[in-house]
Amino acid sequence: MHGEAPPSGSDAGAFRPYWFDEALKREGEHEITPLNGHIASDVCIVGGGYTGLWTALMLKEQDPDIKITIIEKEICGYGASGSNGGCVLTLATKYFSLCRFYGRNEARRLVMASEESVQKIKQYTEEHHIDCDLRIDGAQYIATNEAQVGVMDEVIQALEEEGINPWVRQPLEKAVEFAGTNEIREAFFSPNAGSVQPALLVRGLVRVAREKGIQIYENTPMNQILPDRARPKVMTPDGSIDAGKVVLAINAWMASEFRQFSRSIVVVSSDMAITEPIPDRLEEVGLTHGATICDSRTFVHYFHTSTDGRLLFGKGGNTFAYGSKMLPLFFQASAYSSQLERAIERFFPRFKSAKMEQTWTGGSDRSTTGFPFFGNLDEHPNIHYGFGYSGNGVTLSWLGGRILCSLCLDRDDEWSRCGFVGGPRGYFPPEPIRWIGSMMVRNAIRRKEAAEDAGVRPNFYDSLMARFAKSAGKSDKRA
Repeated sequence: MHGEAPPSGSDAGAFRPYWFDEALKREGEHEITPLNGHIASDVCIVGGGYTGLWTALMLKEQDPDIKITIIEKEICGYGASGSNGGCVLTLATKYFSLCRFYGRNEARRLVMASEESVQKIKQYTEEHHIDCDLRIDGAQYIATNEAQVGVMDEVIQALEEEGINPWVRQPLEKAVEFAGTNEIREAFFSPNAGSVQPALLVRGLVRVAREKGIQIYENTPMNQILPDRARPKVMTPDGSIDAGKVVLAINAWMASEFRQFSRSIVVVSSDMAITEPIPDRLEEVGLTHGATICDSRTFVHYFHTSTDGRLLFGKGGNTFAYGSKMLPLFFQASAYSSQLERAIERFFPRFKSAKMEQTWTGGSDRSTTGFPFFGNLDEHPNIHYGFGYSGNGVTLSWLGGRILCSLCLDRDDEWSRCGFVGGPRGYFPPEPIRWIGSMMVRNAIRRKEAAEDAGVRPNFYDSLMARFAKSAGKSDKRA
């Protein structure tokens, strides 16, 4: 059974976020091949996003003869991989949290590995001619009110003492010129970061995977996994895969597909808007690069340009899914478009008349630590998983691929022993406590940050409640 579009009723045909829609248009006619029949494979990977594809490609590099099958319930890249904000960032500013959960030595190694992954992704896209508008032009973290000033001082000092600090303080005048906005009180810059058209990256990885002989079946959901045997079997609507190893790379869907993970993450929205092409206005304010710029809020504002002269602007933390379900609204136009427009106008008054080409909402799988975790499903030696990227999946999924590759090959190395391996490091409360608590914390953060924007001291309750979301920010404070 073949086709050029998902069948009637498939979510992928209803609404396509801007990045994903543009990638498929650029790709041209796309033939979808669902699995129809029963096959055997050395490795079956469930999920055709960054994690699944990087894992497959790294396994092929280690063993060119290995037989790998990927199944994807929609079109590869349909989920977060094809609709995220396109921010290419590292773990350096989360150093204190890394130390707290994994120890100082492992924290240092993970920071360096995340820095290396940026260059590895760049190298891979160049070697395999993946045209995904990847620009390693840096990252700028800014303070937009006085309360945010000094937030990064301690972590920068700690990174400096460890000899792993990529960040430098920017003179205010230079920072304003670089970001194109006057809403800056302080800024730090790292050259080893940037932005990407995320859907072009994931679709490029699909092409390379097929060229390397990896079988990919789209429009093929996993109905069931039969784990009670040495070779687990993945059941699909019209077939099955008998595999030596199974990798579950379905990210936020893990919480609803496997009950044991229902409290391991919360699924939180990131709302995004992209403008019509405005290259002249971007040039006027100095936004002629591909750096990602983030403020220092708990639920950050972030923005960068596209190669065709658009502004991508996003804001996290508006919607928390009850039961950590992947809600339909995570695949729709944003309900917070007016909020995004007001934020763009605040940062860039000159862009007030710019038309929004599209808004959309994506779901992010946030763990209690703010970091991904990996392991074996119910201790089964041949079923591996990884998820919980917490809004930083573009870069960390490359590390995830390395970890899952080592687990699949039963290796005892730095990746199979990585601090991220071993399952969830904590759990959220059960429903409805989790959702009610999330709303209380979210609303407290909104009031706190509104007060800080107004130059008013937040009340004690709001400041106290905001501490429950300390893992959500882009930068750590010392515990």
